[in-house]
Amino acid sequence: MDKQKKSRVAEKEVIRLERESVIPILKPKLIMTLANLIEHSSDRAEFLKLCKRVEYMIRAWYILQFEDLMQLYSLFDPVHGAQKLEQQRLPPEEIDTLEQNFLMYLFQVMEKSNFKIATEEEIDVALSGQYLLNLPITVDESKLDKKLLGRYFSEHHLDDLPDFSDKYVIFRRGIGIDRTSDYFFMEKVDMIIARVWLKLLRFMRLERFFCRKSPAREKKDPKKNDEISAEAEADELSVERIRIENMELSVRNLAGKITIQEPTFDRIIVVYRRAGTETKPDRGIYVKHFKNIPMADLEIVLPEKKNPGLTPMDWVKFLASAVLGLVAVVGSLDMPKADLWVIIAILSTLIGYCAKTYFTFQQNMAAYQNLITQSMYDKQLDSGKGTLLHLCDDVIQQEVKEVIISFFILMEQGKATRQDLDLQCEELIKDEFGEECNFDVDDAVQKLEKLGIVARGGQNRFVFNTLEVIIDLRTLLEGITVSD
Repeated sequence: MDKQKKSRVAEKEVIRLERESVIPILKPKLIMTLANLIEHSSDRAEFLKLCKRVEYMIRAWYILQFEDLMQLYSLFDPVHGAQKLEQQRLPPEEIDTLEQNFLMYLFQVMEKSNFKIATEEEIDVALSGQYLLNLPITVDESKLDKKLLGRYFSEHHLDDLPDFSDKYVIFRRGIGIDRTSDYFFMEKVDMIIARVWLKLLRFMRLERFFCRKSPAREKKDPKKNDEISAEAEADELSVERIRIENMELSVRNLAGKITIQEPTFDRIIVVYRRAGTETKPDRGIYVKHFKNIPMADLEIVLPEKKNPGLTPMDWVKFLASAVLGLVAVVGSLDMPKADLWVIIAILSTLIGYCAKTYFTFQQNMAAYQNLITQSMYDKQLDSGKGTLLHLCDDVIQQEVKEVIISFFILMEQGKATRQDLDLQCEELIKDEFGEECNFDVDDAVQKLEKLGIVARGGQNRFVFNTLEVIIDLRTLLEGITVSD
């Protein structure tokens, strides 16, 4: 992901995202739409029957893995897991092995459900802006365990993990857009003050001392070049971020309603463990599931958040204003003819600024409490066992949809190379459903081979022969022994 250059009138932030493999179409809609594209009624009936049989087979493939996952989680459920561990009287070394096995199964299911671990770059870009949450939110790391995930990632190395990956992991899937329309009076005042402050610093040549970028922001990113190839752009999804900070100054914008826009993570799952003590370690593993989280407000899903307060910069501005105000008042009193109205004006400005800082903080605190409440009741889908059951069903739905789409293309085309199948599946999804995704053709091919629908060709590539050469459709249906 990266941001684009600003335009002449106002800054235009465009976040580039890699297209995901998740197929965002309901399975019943997918099956009925594809079935209606088949001309002959007999072929249509056999296609519908095959779709049912394929789902039964895929469920049978995963049932044992899902059972192992649920049984392992029962030992680490934060509510009842401690009692079960106590009843089984397992040694600590064996418990450590079991919890690592649970994480291994969990990460495999996440991958099959097309969830990805949010990388350092994605977190950095997501938190580089502000949306509805305007307070600095930090995690109380002393309340989080570092051994569980630290050990897992030491044994299963992954690239570009965020710094906090030993304490908690954020999985994300899907991209959406959230829009909010309001007057945002206090935010507009903050924006004006920030712009005046920045111009003052530039005039005094002090900008580099007060507006330093974080080290993570200073990393050179090859994506930040404007010269992006057409092929790279085709594989990416662009979403615009509209913020108050980049708003054009005009009477209409300042006095009227404006609409801000922020890309969202459609689904987020957070995995962590609370810190215990040496005498009483906490073995519970928390798995929380959220939906439609704005990228800039990602902090609301973080575990064990500290109570927010004024930022160090707020205190610097507050104290600097107070000192300058007092110096001005003392200087006015030392003059032979002190002007009472000047002193009143200086004190009024100082008191007004302090009041503005206080009320802005209170407003942001109210907004923060509202967002936290909303995340608990509206945006949190489930947690614990409920999240795992949802993930297991997600795996089956995605696997079935991949097989059905690729099978339909082969039924229509007869044979295709791996590249052709990938392209035609993506075009089918776009033309018939108006959705775009990066179809996982390799995973689909593996399942088609396992079902006996395809065979490998020569010349070091996948070649998909006509269905009549590989297997007759009726024979395939009769060969699947799982009953309806």
